[in-house]
Amino acid sequence: MQNLITANQMQEADNYVIINQPISSINLMENASKAFCKLFKKEVLDKEAQLSILCGQGNNGGDGLAIARLLHNDKYKNISVYVIKFADSQSEGNKQNVKRLLKLKVPVTIVQNAVKLKELKADIIIDAMLGSGLNKPLKDDYADLVALVNASKARIISVDVPTGFATEGEIPENYNGIKADLVISFQRPKINFFFPESVEAFYRYKIVDIGLDENFIQGLTSNWKLLKNADIKALIKPRANFSHKGTYGHALLVAGNTTTMGAAILVASACLNAGAGLTTVCLPQSGLIALNTTLPEVMALPRNEHLAIEDFDKFNVIAIGPGLGLEPENEELFEKIINLNKPIIVDADGLTILSKRKDLLDKLPAESILTPHVKEFDRLFGEHKNWWGRIKTAQKEAKERDLIIVLKNQYTFICLPTGEVRINPTGNPAIASGGMGDVLTGIITAFMAQGYSSEDAATLAVYIHGKAGDKLAENKFVVSAHQVALQIPKTMKDSLS
Repeated sequence: MQNLITANQMQEADNYVIINQPISSINLMENASKAFCKLFKKEVLDKEAQLSILCGQGNNGGDGLAIARLLHNDKYKNISVYVIKFADSQSEGNKQNVKRLLKLKVPVTIVQNAVKLKELKADIIIDAMLGSGLNKPLKDDYADLVALVNASKARIISVDVPTGFATEGEIPENYNGIKADLVISFQRPKINFFFPESVEAFYRYKIVDIGLDENFIQGLTSNWKLLKNADIKALIKPRANFSHKGTYGHALLVAGNTTTMGAAILVASACLNAGAGLTTVCLPQSGLIALNTTLPEVMALPRNEHLAIEDFDKFNVIAIGPGLGLEPENEELFEKIINLNKPIIVDADGLTILSKRKDLLDKLPAESILTPHVKEFDRLFGEHKNWWGRIKTAQKEAKERDLIIVLKNQYTFICLPTGEVRINPTGNPAIASGGMGDVLTGIITAFMAQGYSSEDAATLAVYIHGKAGDKLAENKFVVSAHQVALQIPKTMKDSLS
């Protein structure tokens, strides 16, 4: 997994390379600017486009100045540079790049107040005003200038981070920084790129390698980990010769109700397709025809008041919640399952029951998995104003309760009892449709049935679920949960290649 690091740690990584390669600070800045320009040239093919490059007086501005020089040398013909001088301080790398740029015939304008750029016109604005490390909203001239830039019709491309965007910590509710079309970021995604509030700061981001030492970065202490396909390939266990259905476990899904059998069928289909040896659904008698007709491979355990704790002994793993309903008898059944004292997966109505019955939440067996979306999470653990606070609560609750909390979003966060937060990069808006959570629960359950640990099952399932959706979205504007369930075996096979 790839370490995600803070702005301070990124500065440590810069310093490490400067000391140990060795490479000067100005040449490291040159590397970063060259990497930016290499990608920029693929994004902006028109060399006649009017480029306005806004440069602060720190190292981010130094990058911008170097970028101006490099693009000029690459025959971009209409470049204007604006040096934002709202203070006297100036970094050494910035000073050197000013000197280098002034040797060329590139217009450079000093801007000492925002009003001077009121009439700024450009096709492309490169934002190199303020870099990482900022942790408070913009004010005064910077706030005014950014408002002018955002109001322009130009395409905005930010260097490393959008001006005014905090790379970690709470993202202010009323974000007033740059709203970029694209961020070309250096070496690593910033932690806050994965938080939903980041949508106010940029549409998309891309990462370029600037030559920092990967071993050093991976050796830094960080609870934030970004999943990569290599991690999934290493975790998936190939099917062994002479294995049989008993080898891959028996999963029980407590799901479905009179009007919600679709949820039970989706979770069962996902469990079946993700490789559980045997799959049984504990469902109301009224759902038997629907289940048998749709999924003849799946067995049924009729849900009634006569079920005893012994009826659950033969199952390797139990998931509860999709389409279950909130009737008192389901609460009683949930309590019986908790008393088995084996890890369980809880989703949907199961989470709603836990939010009302905190005594059951307190009794959950160690290494159980909760899979809430944002509203379910807040019902369980209290209202939150932002996602940073929500993840901090998830870390705390996972650690104190010895649980895995899978907090679902476009980038799903897997919060482990160790305090580690694994961020899943797969998934896309095309899969934003009903039933996706049921499918995810089925995949997690299948992996646990096959003997994966809770944290590995959650990690594999979230990644495979999103990747299946990504593959389908290549040719579909909207992807259904049923389609994702059927795609899972192909995606698992592809992940091994």
